[in-house]
Amino acid sequence: MQLSFQLYSARNFQPWPELLAMLAEAGYARVEGFGGVYEDPAGFRALLDQNGLSMPSGHFSMDALENDFDGAMNTASALGIERVFCPHIDVASRPVDSAGWRDFAGRLAAIGEKVRATGRRFGWHNHDFEFRRLGDDGVPMQIILDAAPEIDWEADIAWIIRGGGDPGEWIGRHGSRITAVHVKDIAPEGESMDEDGWADVGHGTVDWANLFKQLKAGSQTALYVMEHDKPSDAKRFATRSIDWVKKTVGQQA
Repeated sequence: MQLSFQLYSARNFQPWPELLAMLAEAGYARVEGFGGVYEDPAGFRALLDQNGLSMPSGHFSMDALENDFDGAMNTASALGIERVFCPHIDVASRPVDSAGWRDFAGRLAAIGEKVRATGRRFGWHNHDFEFRRLGDDGVPMQIILDAAPEIDWEADIAWIIRGGGDPGEWIGRHGSRITAVHVKDIAPEGESMDEDGWADVGHGTVDWANLFKQLKAGSQTALYVMEHDKPSDAKRFATRSIDWVKKTVGQQA
């Protein structure tokens, strides 16, 4: 099991040199990038190297991938990113019906073709809105998977749940498309409201022990990326989460 850490989780806990040193000390060997660490790719790569960390995956916006593709790939090259994931689409740009989502999937497919031509993999990263049924009974995530059959899926399990989906069902039906997973937990209802209701991995309501087994048996997951959207303490989240996973799964990162 290759564990990673989504650096977005620690965006509010700077500076990066100290944060990366903490992650290495906690036992991480990999991190996942996002736009906030791409300003100086060569400089950030040096920090990774100093701490014995690699960045096998990274999030890039639709805007960057469609309007500055060469720049995005230069960033990926500098940081050693082999898996490129598009992570989000803002509400104003979000399709409202099945036809719109099919068009959007076509854009993802076109990006994927270009990314694969560079020797990298490309996929979509979900949030909750892809699992909310449209007025015409379409489900955006299903439309994306059907209309862009060549792209990967980085499945954010906790967002599937918050969107009303059953992660076990989605893994069972589409495990062959899942090549990375965001490992995130949900606090019991009414708890951790200062952290938007998220929890450290293994300390919430998501049945990660069984989900790890299902993902190992029925998916193509290569990276398990720890994430918390709003931790009040990045070190607490990072250390408690990796310690729980290693103890529960019995494998090293």
